[in-house]
Amino acid sequence: MIKQRILTGDTPTGKLHIGHYVGTLENRVKLQREYDTYVVLADLHALTTKKDDPAFIAEATLQVAMDNLAAGLEAEHISMFVESAIPEIYELAAIMSMYVTHATALRNPTIKDEIKMKGLGDIYSLGFINYPIYQAADILGIRGELVPVGIDQEAHLEQSREIARTLNQLAGKAIFPEPKALIGRVGKLMGTDGNPKMGKSLGNTIYLSDTRETMEKQVMSMYTDPKRLRATDPGTVEGNPVFVYLDTFGVESDQAAISDMKSRYGAGTIGDVEVKRYLIEVMDRFLTPIRERYNYFAASPELVQQILKNGTARARTEVQATLKDLKAALKFNSFLD
Repeated sequence: MIKQRILTGDTPTGKLHIGHYVGTLENRVKLQREYDTYVVLADLHALTTKKDDPAFIAEATLQVAMDNLAAGLEAEHISMFVESAIPEIYELAAIMSMYVTHATALRNPTIKDEIKMKGLGDIYSLGFINYPIYQAADILGIRGELVPVGIDQEAHLEQSREIARTLNQLAGKAIFPEPKALIGRVGKLMGTDGNPKMGKSLGNTIYLSDTRETMEKQVMSMYTDPKRLRATDPGTVEGNPVFVYLDTFGVESDQAAISDMKSRYGAGTIGDVEVKRYLIEVMDRFLTPIRERYNYFAASPELVQQILKNGTARARTEVQATLKDLKAALKFNSFLD
């Protein structure tokens, strides 16, 4: 029986955090044996924000590979590959760009949000606007059918589907599947400061590789209810980052304690510190096995490099076959046969 194919991945612009885990990593780990799973490290994409620091991108690519393996991905069940090592992806992206208008690219809501959030105005690269097209080349080059993503990447995926439909119609056959999104159980986890976005530059992040000490400091500094001045004041549970994290990372055996804390918090009979201390234990239980695996791979960089070499070789073979099929359907170079 042929397995359906997953294509998922990360742009290596820094370490992966708990928001990445609940948004997409969790589904990657859960489905890796059920699906033929490919994981792209989109280092070319990283140039949109780190173009002046190629050494950083190279280091971050290995970092993100280790984060994925630490989260539970198993080398024997996945193919993890480096985008820049597969030139056929660029060729696919060039062809695909011919079928996406400039206006359509600019209408992508994720691109618009990024331009606004980063205050780019009119100063952004052509590659930045083409980001979703390169993402489509990553997905469709592998002929990915299911794409575990965070909710903020869903618009990119719709553009991939539009490109697939256009090229399939032009070719007169289904060269590409129309990839479906698989959103994580928490589409977007808020930052520790209550900001809807979690990110390194915002300082509101807990990384998968953080030590207990680092994680503990971050939890103890978390925002709670700004209107609550004393532990005896009734507090708000809804939207409170500490309780959002407890609901997200607490296991079944935690539910009774979490429910009790919510009731007491609303009644003003428990302080923020006690709730945060409980969250520290919940988070440490979650992070400990990830941290241990991360330390193992960090001590064996040659193993990680070999995993990437093997995965890249497999992925390149797939993308080459896809490109060959597309170019034949579009009659490219037919007079040279």
